Amino acid sequence: MPKSSQSHLDPRQPLVVDTTKLPRQPGATRALNRVIPAPVNLGLELISVPEGSDVELDLTLTSVSEGVYVSGRVRGSLSGECGRCLNEINESFDVKIAELFAYEDSTTEETTDEDEVGRMQGDLFDLEPALRDAVVLTLPTNPLCRPDCPGLCPDCGVHFDDLPAEHSHEDVDPRWAALRNLSQTEE
Repeated sequence: MPKSSQSHLDPRQPLVVDTTKLPRQPGATRALNRVIPAPVNLGLELISVPEGSDVELDLTLTSVSEGVYVSGRVRGSLSGECGRCLNEINESFDVKIAELFAYEDSTTEETTDEDEVGRMQGDLFDLEPALRDAVVLTLPTNPLCRPDCPGLCPDCGVHFDDLPAEHSHEDVDPRWAALRNLSQTEE
């Protein structure tokens, strides 16, 4: 007995795709080009797509025997902070997306595992999980403002780029710190 869908899809939502104009004949294709606002929490802790920013979808919907195969590119902007120096990062992303959305009644080997393949509800499917996977899986967990970012001085917290080349901190063993104070008072 097939599982009933957990929620009804609203075709007015920007990431819900309506396939009524795509014939259910294998090989039939339709282009899907749209700019949508970025969904909430599309990213990682240090870098993400700003909520509501423009995300460009340049996709092809292809009818296959099991359902609809979606392929193409997703583009947008990222913002966050460098994992070494905490400077702001603003850059763009361009990722590939390829996902199969199975018809509700499809029972082929490729579409029997509900967790592996998205299911359509009638002629609708939700592109958000596939978009989220495509974008988030390409993001670095420790983003850098530039590949050779030296980071911050661990002792004073100043960016190494802003410090002179001979910058250093005297390492004094705390066990001997009291003796250092004695020698300074004798002088």
